Amino acid sequence: MFGNEAPIFRFNGPLGVPVEFGTSIIFLALIFIGVGVASPDAFVHGLILFGMVVLSIFLHEFGHAWGAWVQGVPVQKVVIYGGGGYCQHAATGPRESELIVAMGPLVNLALWALSSLGAWWILQGFDFSEQLSPADFATAQFKLEIYSKLAMFAHINLFLFILNLIPVQPLDGGRLLHLGLLRFVPQMAALRIAGVIGLFFALAWVPAMLVMYLQFGWLLLFMPPIWMHWEMAKGNAPV
Repeated sequence: MFGNEAPIFRFNGPLGVPVEFGTSIIFLALIFIGVGVASPDAFVHGLILFGMVVLSIFLHEFGHAWGAWVQGVPVQKVVIYGGGGYCQHAATGPRESELIVAMGPLVNLALWALSSLGAWWILQGFDFSEQLSPADFATAQFKLEIYSKLAMFAHINLFLFILNLIPVQPLDGGRLLHLGLLRFVPQMAALRIAGVIGLFFALAWVPAMLVMYLQFGWLLLFMPPIWMHWEMAKGNAPV
C-alpha cells in the first residue's frame, strides 16, 4: 500500500546497512496509539504494541539482509513503512534468492519460539491459589506483566510468519513459491503457475481481511496487487 515515499528518519543498522523509516509509519503509529486515547493505560498498551510490531518487521527485514550478506550480496538499504518493509539488495540468481527470501519469515518463527519459551518459563512455579505477601504479590504482578508482553510479542511474530508465507507477490510466500517452482518447471511455467495461485489468494484477500477485522480487530495496510498476478498468469514478468 505504501513504500514509495520520502524517508523521515535514517540511521545505520546492523551489518552497516542503512535503515529508512517512511512517512507512512506515522499513520501506523496513529492507528495503534490513537485507539488508546480513552485512557492512559490503553495509550501505553498501544504504544508498546506499535513498538513490538515495528521491531518485529525490523528484525524480519534484517533476516533478509543477513541472508544477502552471508552470501556476499551487497545490501543497499532496509526500509520500514506503514505497510511493512523491504530489503533492497543487489540482483541475485534464484538459488541465492531462496535463502534471502526465506530468512525473513524464519526470523519471525525464531522470535515466536523464543518469546513463547520465555513466557512459559516465567509461569513455571506459579501457584495462583497461594496467599501472597504484599511484596510477593508485587513481584508476581511484575512477572505476569512480563509474561503478557512476551506472549504478545510471540503472537505478533507468529502472525507475521503465517502472513508472509501466503503465496502472493510481493510477500515472501509468493516469491518462495515462484523460486521453488523454478526448481521443477521451466521459467515461463513457473511464472504462470505462481500467477494463477497468487491471483486466487489476491482475490480472496479482501473478504479474508474483512473477516479478520470483524473477528479480531486486525487491520492490514497491505493489499496484494491483483493486476500483477493477472499479468503473471498470462506469462508477463512482474514489474
